[in-house]
Amino acid sequence: MTETTRAGFVALIGEPNAGKSTLLNQMVGAKVSIVTHKVQTTRARIRGIAMEGPAQIVFVDTPGLFRPRRRLDRAMVAAAWGGAADADIVVLLIEAHRGLTEGVKAILEALRERLPSHTRVALAINKIDRVKAEELLGLSKTMNEAYGFEKTFMISAEKGYGVQDLKEWLAAELPGGPWFYPEDQIADLPMRMIAAEVTREKLTLRLHEELPYQLTVETERWEDRDDGSARIDQIVYVARDGHTGIVLGNRGETIKAVGKAAREELTEFLGRPVHLFLTVKVRPNWLEESERYNEMGLDFRDGD
Repeated sequence: MTETTRAGFVALIGEPNAGKSTLLNQMVGAKVSIVTHKVQTTRARIRGIAMEGPAQIVFVDTPGLFRPRRRLDRAMVAAAWGGAADADIVVLLIEAHRGLTEGVKAILEALRERLPSHTRVALAINKIDRVKAEELLGLSKTMNEAYGFEKTFMISAEKGYGVQDLKEWLAAELPGGPWFYPEDQIADLPMRMIAAEVTREKLTLRLHEELPYQLTVETERWEDRDDGSARIDQIVYVARDGHTGIVLGNRGETIKAVGKAAREELTEFLGRPVHLFLTVKVRPNWLEESERYNEMGLDFRDGD
């Protein structure tokens, strides 16, 4: 590495479901943050690492910002603002078709109150394929009148439109210095946590509205075998006895389908065979246990 290298942290913030995880995965070129159609699926501050020329961009994919009610909600929102405050550049992601919502207004207010005055903030208007050009221009004008953004980008995180322009700008604006991570590393989450997130994503997609946020997944055991495969044992924690049947499904069909989908994705991700074993356990107070928060990369005390 020469003196021309650059490196820094970029925080992606926005309302739940604004497309932050999709944008992160586009930037990094790999699936490091789970993507579902259910809002609020990102719990931990997952960092994705993207290389752009001599620059290393370390993305902090924060939980969506919303009005917290439970301890878990409060800890997630605290994690989001903590990630933004520590970043070199903050990117606010909003949805083109939803525009300046009450939630976005609250985020703009919080940007002024919670972040240091010198924080650099860019705006990314996502899902631009859903609205007409004149609407986009009007929204851009409205947003920039509401807050002094350094730059505005029009993107589609899902289709990749405009993503490279944003990535190149971020790379050029980061401070000079050595890289934080090896060039081939894409995320600083332990593989045990990434594996748990993959399974949780499959459960969320399969169960839809039946069991929104009442479950969590932990990787209990990871064994690298002599034949090159990996055995992964995971526990799905649910809050009530009644939830066990929902997760298992009729004759265990749901948990089998979830296990198969998670195993296939992990096999592809790791590039080697995976043997995945899932167990469902009832843990009534897991939402109030500090160990569960540690597993998710959150601070239990932030929920107070």
